[in-house]
Amino acid sequence: MEEQVLNQFRSDKTLREDCIAIYEALGMDLDTAFRMFMERTRVVRGLPFPAVLPETRMTRAEAQRAIDDMRAEASDLPEMTLDEINAEINAARAERKAGT
Repeated sequence: MEEQVLNQFRSDKTLREDCIAIYEALGMDLDTAFRMFMERTRVVRGLPFPAVLPETRMTRAEAQRAIDDMRAEASDLPEMTLDEINAEINAARAERKAGT
């Protein structure tokens, strides 16, 4: 058996109690749950769950700027009729179908 060490850290009391209740319902204690967390961390060589930043929200002004920028980029493009657009789509579909 490897040498045992004591790990200590502070947490919110309510969070700790909620977690203890969850782990007890799963048939384990908090210490076992933390050991499992640490073992899984070692296996995956990182956090044992996805760690992503929350989705960013765009302000109204940022959205308007983005729309204005897209309009400016599109202003140099030639105008196409609906028939021209449909012809381009049909050509792309035919090309894709011929390639498969």
